[in-house]
Amino acid sequence: MGTLRWGLLSTARINRRVIPSIRIAQRSVLAAVASRDLSTGHAYAQEWQIPRVFGSYEEMLASDEVDAVYISLPNKLHAEWSIRALEAGKHVLCEKPFAVSLDEVDQMISASQKTGCRIAEGFMYRHHPQTLLVKELVAQKRIGEIITIRGAFHFKLDAPANIRLNQALSGGSLWDVGVYPLSYAQMLLDAAPLDVFGWQHTGPSGVDTRFFAQMRYASGVVSQFTSSFDGPFFAVIEIVGSNGRITITRPFTAIHNSQVTLIHPDDTPENIPVPQKDLYLGEIEDMETAVLDGKPNLITHQQTRWHIQTALALFQSAREGRPVALE
Repeated sequence: MGTLRWGLLSTARINRRVIPSIRIAQRSVLAAVASRDLSTGHAYAQEWQIPRVFGSYEEMLASDEVDAVYISLPNKLHAEWSIRALEAGKHVLCEKPFAVSLDEVDQMISASQKTGCRIAEGFMYRHHPQTLLVKELVAQKRIGEIITIRGAFHFKLDAPANIRLNQALSGGSLWDVGVYPLSYAQMLLDAAPLDVFGWQHTGPSGVDTRFFAQMRYASGVVSQFTSSFDGPFFAVIEIVGSNGRITITRPFTAIHNSQVTLIHPDDTPENIPVPQKDLYLGEIEDMETAVLDGKPNLITHQQTRWHIQTALALFQSAREGRPVALE
């Protein structure tokens, strides 16, 4: 197999970011889309020039016209449809968060191991040259040893019917955007925290519209982040070291106007050029090399498990008003 034939499992809005990336990728082709409403599927396929339409998710999973699926369903449905896809012999790129419980994560990993099909968590920023550059700067000790990592991801959400505000579908700012700075810290430290403390503001629908988190690691590093649906767009990562610091102005959505700044001990800033690349292309290429070349995915299953384990501990801490240790 020299080409990965992709199917979109749903017509979710996020697909419009992924579709161009599949078409740019050298060894991928967008083969199909599935919708629970066939008329919606046909309209979507016409808009995006997708050759094959399925009137149900089950129908696409049963087809031999698709090798891999991109799952962009609401958070609560990620595990169910990822497992069903794997068991149908399809490789899976599952949009973050991978799942909303550790049991689900373990079932998804187990299904991948049993079927031999790949599954990866869809954190697009992890594959972007900007993130790889920052990771290399840290590895080279350009700022010495990490002392603390601070992050934020906020945007204004004014649509009460949006699924991000649906408690039954596991909405909320932590699952939606808080997991970005959470995962960024864990990427740099290659570990889950020892314990966490979380605070949340709950909106009328019952989900967190603001979340405030602190995570303590065995290395002595403390990471902090905030996420919110209640204010204007704001995204940042700051890595403070013993010999300088690094700031990234758009760490998760690096497209054209992001800036990586290395601040030296004398407070002199040095702007580091960032290579440009389509934001979602890296995760598609990652699946290509995993499926077609047998190479490991960039984001490991252990890292994915840490992401979910940490988020769940933060929710528990916010509910109980105390620090929570990870197992």
